[in-house]
Amino acid sequence: MIPFLSLKDVTALHGAEINEAVSRVVNGGWYLQGKENEKFEADYAAYIGTKYCVGCANGLDALIWIFRAYIEMGVMRPGDEVIVPANTYIATILSITENGLKPVLVEPKLNTLEIDEEMIEETITPKTKAICIVHLYGRIAYTEKIGALCKKYNLKLVEDNAQAHGCRFTDGCRTGNLGDAAGHSFYPGKNLGALGDGGAVTTNDPELAATIRALANYGSQKKYVFKYTGRNSRLDEIHAAVLDVKLKYLDEDNAHRQQMARLYYEGINNPLIILPDRLDDEQNVYHIFPVLCEKRDELQAYLKENGVGTVIHYPIPPYKQECYSNAEWNIPRLVRPITDKIHKMELSLPMGPAIIADEVNRVIEVINAFK
Repeated sequence: MIPFLSLKDVTALHGAEINEAVSRVVNGGWYLQGKENEKFEADYAAYIGTKYCVGCANGLDALIWIFRAYIEMGVMRPGDEVIVPANTYIATILSITENGLKPVLVEPKLNTLEIDEEMIEETITPKTKAICIVHLYGRIAYTEKIGALCKKYNLKLVEDNAQAHGCRFTDGCRTGNLGDAAGHSFYPGKNLGALGDGGAVTTNDPELAATIRALANYGSQKKYVFKYTGRNSRLDEIHAAVLDVKLKYLDEDNAHRQQMARLYYEGINNPLIILPDRLDDEQNVYHIFPVLCEKRDELQAYLKENGVGTVIHYPIPPYKQECYSNAEWNIPRLVRPITDKIHKMELSLPMGPAIIADEVNRVIEVINAFK
């Protein structure tokens, strides 16, 4: 069986250093808001290229705190609009609605799977305060046109960088430092993954960073003094230590993903399988390797029968989820044909830093024989 992703194998790549880091924290007796967090935040900020990094409990919280902080700072207020791709994972939408903001869904491009920048401007209104781009599947979502629109209309640019640690734009600037703030997830399966949940915000805005740090610490900037009604959303010391180990190897691990992706792009040759446009390596860190197929469910069953693990990202788009069935911003439900098509056709093939060329070539052989 070729697994979609073996976290055991991923951890084993740097197992000795990870074990040493965990033991150091356990034996040190300090488990929250200590030196491990300070070091990881400094190292990750330097890696991304921002002045600030604030660790938090998970990627969803990272995005929630960005919008909440902008509300506390008076930049936004409940009822304001945030433009966001319609085909993202639901966490992106949840972070907007959690803050009483209104998501304005924009269709993606079928050939890139990312938000269609040509459709953004027509959705901008006087209530629009931000564009939230999602570097979905590890692919760059930012474009110069999106940046220009943010400047033209004085909009905040928020990045959902949960799936694209280490990805770069054409000028070499990393995702997470392309806009005003970015949310990062360190869920174990991510390119930079902890041993459990974890997240962070990166930004160059000192007021935003300080507000988020307080919000994620019960709303407190000073012990037992609470400026905001916050929550407990902190990155623990063990995860910070593990992430700091894995950060050293992130570019190397991403390069391996890119090498395996080259094999897929050059080897898959089946008229029933559609591959997204191939980007320059620096613009795609291949958190996921997605393909599109009209007979997606049959393809997935066929691959399983032939020993290949796959995952669907994602079977139901956010706007069709029951939790949003009666949401004001979602009524009436508009037809979103590109989003729906992607969600009906997408299938993710095995990908990760531990997969080897022989396994990828076997997947290619099996997928090319699908009829």
